[in-house]
Amino acid sequence: MIKQALISVSDKTGVLDFARALSALGVNILSTGGTAKLLQENGVPVTEVADYTGFPEMLDGRVKTLHPKVHGGILARRDFPEHVSKLQEHGIPEIDMVVVNLYPFQATVAKDDCSLEDAIENIDIGGPTMLRSAAKNHRDVVVICDPSDYGVVLAEMKGTGEVAGAVSYDTKFRLAKKVFSHTAQYDGAITNYLTSLGEDKQHATRAQYPQTINMAFEKVQDMRYGENPHQGAAFYRDIAPVDGALANYRQLQGKELSYNNIADADAAWECVKSLGGFQHPAGCVIVKHANPCGVAIGADALDAYTRALQTDPTSAFGGIIAFNVEVDGRAAEALAKLFVEVLIAPSFTAEARQIMAAKQNVRLLEISLGNGQNPYDVKRVGGGLLVQAPDAKNVGIGDLRVVSKKQPTQQQLQDLMFAWRVAKFVKSNAIVFCGNGMTLGVGAGQMSRIDSARIASIKAQNAGLSLAGSAVASDAFFPFRDGLDVVVDAGATCVIHPGGSMRDQEVIDAADERGVVMLYTGTRHFRH
Repeated sequence: MIKQALISVSDKTGVLDFARALSALGVNILSTGGTAKLLQENGVPVTEVADYTGFPEMLDGRVKTLHPKVHGGILARRDFPEHVSKLQEHGIPEIDMVVVNLYPFQATVAKDDCSLEDAIENIDIGGPTMLRSAAKNHRDVVVICDPSDYGVVLAEMKGTGEVAGAVSYDTKFRLAKKVFSHTAQYDGAITNYLTSLGEDKQHATRAQYPQTINMAFEKVQDMRYGENPHQGAAFYRDIAPVDGALANYRQLQGKELSYNNIADADAAWECVKSLGGFQHPAGCVIVKHANPCGVAIGADALDAYTRALQTDPTSAFGGIIAFNVEVDGRAAEALAKLFVEVLIAPSFTAEARQIMAAKQNVRLLEISLGNGQNPYDVKRVGGGLLVQAPDAKNVGIGDLRVVSKKQPTQQQLQDLMFAWRVAKFVKSNAIVFCGNGMTLGVGAGQMSRIDSARIASIKAQNAGLSLAGSAVASDAFFPFRDGLDVVVDAGATCVIHPGGSMRDQEVIDAADERGVVMLYTGTRHFRH
């Protein structure tokens, strides 16, 4: 039974109503500082911790709850007679509930003008100590670090369990696990910040990559297996949600997502989000085995899908399809004719959902487009971790440099920009033929760029698409003229790539010799 609670929160969301409810249930409330003042001003009976311990707050509030009368009451095992007798000997009442959330360290250091002094003063000491103490003794103490748990705890206390005013062990254990996750994340954020600071006396500089890096994720689901059936797997998402990220999906129907489904869905979703700003509003991306096999823009979802499918209808079978606009009934009718693993869109109309309901195994995901980015892109290697900034750069028209004698037309510029946007999401070495807002041939993941170019042209031939007058994007420079000759022989009249080869002039001369337009982006988009 909960007889005494200690409440000391930085985030005061819902705490007043929660404290009122506890008081109405006969719980004695201890509190500190601003929380105590809030409760007192609103008529909630409360005892200041300083009055409770007989020892005043000191050192500008740095020492408030670090006292045996607080931690003895929290940590004592009720089922250990020697613990109970020690409490009685020293006049220490039991504390049955601890409600604490911490100083906003992460929000403080996220500010551009945050000084080291500001950061240090926002490192909570008493809060984590009380949380960890209560979580350690969770058999006897209810611990709450998240305001969203107030309602759950009150519902149990008001319920009809065997003991009035009690909270179940299952809930106490769940809350304790949540606390240790929370304090680990908190200490990780402090470590990340401090080890990113420069060695100068003022610590004025801050490195993008700290000496020690801590990342926190929460499990969304266990999976039947990973990339292959003999590999175990689970899916985790960032504890701090990333706006517009795949991990924020809402599944409307279909089977459970697999490891490969999620990996491919992320590739499709990131690509389709990049298709804004062209002459047509709707974008569609079809991904198979991590590579786009068809991408197009169109007047609406159906138009974009119909054009994207033309690139490689064979590979699209069993693929992942993503849209950057709402999927309506007309698009759903066309999609229902193809075997699809996952469909992704910002929304689906009621008619589209009804049509897709007949395809029960198709996984429908709704995700807000958003504009957030993961802070880091990571890749596990043997015994270590590669960490980099996300490839978030989108080259604009103003970044381009015409290096050929021949100048591009407006239509060529549009086609080149579209091809470049798609090539960013194709595995290296990437060669992408495009024309009139759709992919015509995609060559991905080859050891030789010239092989990627040949495969892309073969894909177009197999789909019955003409490459005459097409635009080509290469994710990195052409090291020799032979790759350029292959794409021009296939029908390309304009080419975009980063430039930067020792033989750039040789390739430029080849473009002029062949009478094609060549643009440099100055940006490379390797994707491994």
